[in-house]
Amino acid sequence: MKDPESRTILAGVDGRTDTELPEWYREHHADADPVTFAEAVRDLPQAVETTVAYQNPYTDEWVETERFNALVEPSRAREQARDEDAETDPLFHVPTDSYSIINPVDVYGPLEEVLREETIDGTPLGEVMFGEIRRYRGGGEVHMDIMFDGLEVRLPGRSDPITMGVTSGYDFFGEHAVYVEGFAQDGYCSNTMRSLTDKEVIKHVGDVRNFRTWWEELLAQVELVADDLFEFIRDAQDIDLDFSELPFTVTEFYTLLGFPDYLAERAAGDAEANAASPFEIDMWTLHSGATYALTHFFQGKEGASLDQYVRIANDILFNPEGTIERVEQAYEQQLEADGDDGSQASLAGERALASIERISDDLQEKVEQFEEREDALRERFQEAMA
Repeated sequence: MKDPESRTILAGVDGRTDTELPEWYREHHADADPVTFAEAVRDLPQAVETTVAYQNPYTDEWVETERFNALVEPSRAREQARDEDAETDPLFHVPTDSYSIINPVDVYGPLEEVLREETIDGTPLGEVMFGEIRRYRGGGEVHMDIMFDGLEVRLPGRSDPITMGVTSGYDFFGEHAVYVEGFAQDGYCSNTMRSLTDKEVIKHVGDVRNFRTWWEELLAQVELVADDLFEFIRDAQDIDLDFSELPFTVTEFYTLLGFPDYLAERAAGDAEANAASPFEIDMWTLHSGATYALTHFFQGKEGASLDQYVRIANDILFNPEGTIERVEQAYEQQLEADGDDGSQASLAGERALASIERISDDLQEKVEQFEEREDALRERFQEAMA
């Protein structure tokens, strides 16, 4: 991702906690000088309303307006310059008058209260929370990762955990007032796993809801994901793709899913390096390759441009059947686009599609396990948000 203008490392909810960064996280942020979450939030830029005016180019007069922007029609402005009593207002643009300013303290102040009260294994979340805040566009756009040491998944053979938390952010530019979603970071490779829960978004319009209740519900969701993530990973490790039997390479697998070439190459390189065999790779390793590419090499910015690829990566882990179907459809479209170069090419294409379909058929039994687990998880989500 594009480098932020500034980055702040967090540890502990406030000055009353004595929180240390986990060793695996500290190794990746050796120069960090952590501050508390409360201190960091209060250091973020605030927004206030102020009067807006536009300049009439024909009189140099500044005309005040209660609107947020001013786009002027020139012929009408000229008429106003000639006749102060002109009936037609030269102001064109009418932005919403229901814009709600939501400052960081409005959102994250209630989270501080929840972190002091909610516990994990008897310890307040505020004593085990850590992460970072990233600022863009002069501090008008902010993203943050908040994790909880001990709320984790540990895989056999790995000393470093996958630590759970939330990623959240806001901006003052009208795109979203605030968002939050489930998040995890793999301490083994620093890969980030995003969108582990549905993204909750509050716009800059309408009434601002009770953020305390909001945070309580969202953190309950994250704990539910932590309970099930290990099972999803374990099942995905049992689903192998034999690329020696498939009509495309590992790199082409990611390209067919929709990754741009530069990300597909990085994802494939990581997956092949971490698989027992570069020709037979399980779905968890393929997912990890995708998150590796997105975490360390994505050239866009946080937000919608990243989210589309995160959904693809997550489907590899949580929806293997859908992933294979997407690859099959993309490969079939590719064959159609290449055209029919003769019976031999047509026969080769049919054989290639048949090999993909065999993989899909082999998945059916295991797919039921994924669907049952996902249905149960969604049901518990709904109960947590009720």
